[in-house]
Amino acid sequence: MLDYVYLPSRLAGFNWGILAVRISQRGLYALQALTVLAQRHPKGVVKIREIAAEEKLPEKFLESILLDLKRARVVVSIRGAHGGYQLKRPPAKISLGEVLRWIDGPLAPFEDAESLRRRIQSDRKHRPLFQVLLNVRNATAKILDHTSLADLCCRSRS
Repeated sequence: MLDYVYLPSRLAGFNWGILAVRISQRGLYALQALTVLAQRHPKGVVKIREIAAEEKLPEKFLESILLDLKRARVVVSIRGAHGGYQLKRPPAKISLGEVLRWIDGPLAPFEDAESLRRRIQSDRKHRPLFQVLLNVRNATAKILDHTSLADLCCRSRS
């Protein structure tokens, strides 16, 4: 699932193309899988097959996502008949922003924060627009960086 915000391709005489704020299907699946692991933390490991069945996710796609999250040191895998995946850190120590940056890249609708700051300084004509885009990026990052997997688990129980 991709969520897009479309802006006109020409705004104030500047060629923008399409600006998109998105969380990819991969990012959404990663958060769903991590929520399952967070709910079972620290009791033990969870097999990919169990996560896929519980969340109705494709196993092969989920396997690829969990390997990426293992490289990011968000999860660990345990081999063997009783193996599977578990969180490497407590759910309260893993933010949604961290996960989405690893899976989808920067949380900015146009460019990363540093690029937007440079544009604010260098492009006087479009400074207000770049400031709005930076504000959107900062608000999004603040929410995602201050929401942990533990927060999601608590909300799903209510």
